[in-house]
Amino acid sequence: MLMEARNQIRVTRQSIQYALQREMLNKFTFVSNILFMIMNNACFIVQWLILYSLKDDVGGYTFKQVILLWGMASFTYGISRFFFRDSFELSETINSGKLDNYLVQPKNVLIQCITSSVEVSAIGDLIYGIIMLCLFEFSIKNLLLFLLCGVLGAFTIVSIAVIVASLSFWFGRTEVVANTVNGLMINFATYPEGIFKGFIKILFYTILPLGITAYVPIQVISHFEWIHILYLGIGTILFVTAAFLFFYRGLKRYSSSNLMNARI
Repeated sequence: MLMEARNQIRVTRQSIQYALQREMLNKFTFVSNILFMIMNNACFIVQWLILYSLKDDVGGYTFKQVILLWGMASFTYGISRFFFRDSFELSETINSGKLDNYLVQPKNVLIQCITSSVEVSAIGDLIYGIIMLCLFEFSIKNLLLFLLCGVLGAFTIVSIAVIVASLSFWFGRTEVVANTVNGLMINFATYPEGIFKGFIKILFYTILPLGITAYVPIQVISHFEWIHILYLGIGTILFVTAAFLFFYRGLKRYSSSNLMNARI
């Protein structure tokens, strides 16, 4: 079992490495994509500067906490898009028959499928996230907590993407639903928790777990408590487990399209 896990990690690492090398063939495009993503993210901070010049807090968040919120949202998004880019294209992969390429490989189908390419601009999101942490309050403790929360949040985002995409096994083309849910996961993560009330707030701690990807991490870094780490860990494990269960249960219903493409 341990040997299989090591082999899977090695294959996944090599898959990501080869995908990154392909993207780096054009170094100008590679660097410009990263820089433009950082600048794009930075533009949104201007609106918060204007808003906080009029108010002391928004939804119970100070300006520094909003900075941290944007950094966490950017960092989790960056991890999920860089390492697991194809999880957001999984619905199309299923419906187009491209899943055939992974079924013939003696490795974990889901992991190979969602790690077969990278999104270069996501590196800009990762860098931007670290910059926002430095503006909030940099320390080794905060950095370690930020990295931990970012990884757990990214696993949760990817799990939601896999779960929604797996609906294609039962209902056919669900790309619109998948894109909508994935968009909500990142867009709402950039707004302070306090502005949401009632059912919406409950939704963000259950079906759309923004609590794991954004809100609880802010509390972890701002006011550290072990119970928050425990909540993040348990929540992430539940969603990752659900993603694997949904995908492999649906995979039993998959019909090959006899589409044969070589993966290099």
